[in-house]
Amino acid sequence: MYEPHFNERKSDFDWALLLCALGLMCVGALFIYSAMAGHESALLWYKQTYMHQILWYLIGAAAAVALLAVEYGRLARWSGVAYWLTIVLLVAVLIFGTKINGARRWIALGFFGLQPSEFAKIAFILLLANFLSCPAEELRGPRVFWATLGFTVLPFVLIKQEPDLGSALVFPVISLSMMFVAGVPGRRLVWLMGGTGVLVGLLVAIILFAPAKSSIEHYQERRLLEYFGRSKNSSAGYNVDQALISVGSGGFKGKGWRHGTQYSLGFLPRAGAHNDFIFSVIAEEEGFVGSVVILALYTGLLSSGIKIASQARDRLGQLLAVGVVTLLFCHVFVNIGMNIRLMPVAGIPLPLLSYGGSSVVCSLIAIGILHNVHIYRKSY
Repeated sequence: MYEPHFNERKSDFDWALLLCALGLMCVGALFIYSAMAGHESALLWYKQTYMHQILWYLIGAAAAVALLAVEYGRLARWSGVAYWLTIVLLVAVLIFGTKINGARRWIALGFFGLQPSEFAKIAFILLLANFLSCPAEELRGPRVFWATLGFTVLPFVLIKQEPDLGSALVFPVISLSMMFVAGVPGRRLVWLMGGTGVLVGLLVAIILFAPAKSSIEHYQERRLLEYFGRSKNSSAGYNVDQALISVGSGGFKGKGWRHGTQYSLGFLPRAGAHNDFIFSVIAEEEGFVGSVVILALYTGLLSSGIKIASQARDRLGQLLAVGVVTLLFCHVFVNIGMNIRLMPVAGIPLPLLSYGGSSVVCSLIAIGILHNVHIYRKSY
């Protein structure tokens, strides 16, 4: 069976996907610079940090291009190794990780802080796609369902211990979407979603009415109380209030690049303006028009992913595409949602826009996997 060389497939690139990703990186570079350049007191440090972001874009893009040279079926064969390696890293970060603001999420590697939870998401998608590509009769049996649940719970528990509840909750969403597309019997998924809904409802009820008995971290509890309007601490929702003011103050056309006042005057937290709240920076400077452009770029990215999933040559490719689209959608929905008070605050970065090495590199790797499914969609 003849398989064309990578160079012969260049004309088969999904240019809509690539242009949307490139557009988001360009916007990210512009507005991370804008958010950082406003802090004159630490200008040298911020310039060095900004150059790190550019370097991460280049590293992530190189990794994505490298992935295109290896057919996704071959990549999936190493999914088990990748999954268990990230599990080891998740255990290691709990023991040796750098503690920042009470959380151990990073392993310090010189100028680069490795965040294993981001790489675990990619490895998890590869593993489930490979595992759920089994024959239909096996999917109908209970073994596949319970094994998938086990693969999901393990990283969920470890990441929750960091603590990083926002990233942990991405895993069950990815798992449900991939099991649904794979063809796992609907009754099991209904029972799983129903049970999950009951547990989440009980957790929220405990936090709202008996917070002393909840099992989550105090700051997570405070965020949820503030989201539901039951916080007694007037400063609990300060960051979200300032982000919302930033979004609203931009008006229709915005204040102009590097003319935002919420972050330059320190109202929007300087530690998060270029990260969790980068969308509010863009909305303040470019207004409603800029916000629509960002949403259009993400819509194009996700629509291309859905099209790739529908055109995949086999179930493995389809599941890989669905997993990546679900991952990106979760990050976009939660991050933008928390900037406009539709979602509780969670430490989930905005793909390709937020500052952060692991997030940027893993987002580009995910897009590389998505494009790999596209260029190898035909059988030869």
